[in-house]
Amino acid sequence: MEHITYKTQSVCSRSIDIDVEDGIIVNVKFTGGCAGNTQGVASLIRGMKVEEAISRLEGIRCGFKPTSCPDQLAKALKKYIAG
Repeated sequence: MEHITYKTQSVCSRSIDIDVEDGIIVNVKFTGGCAGNTQGVASLIRGMKVEEAISRLEGIRCGFKPTSCPDQLAKALKKYIAG
């Protein structure tokens, strides 16, 4: 299992911890942010392939911000794939 810690930018959450095993998301934990929303996103993508999560979450905006917590999660996963 691989563990990723990603420092978010321009969102309420401060960081995201992600566990991935064999290309499948095992666990996600946001530090900070809107607890209900971030827990919901984390729960929904548990068991999902990394690539599918990226395609579903990438580009989601939060209000007038150019990014969101789900978009930051996609960025973290893209960084993970890039190695």
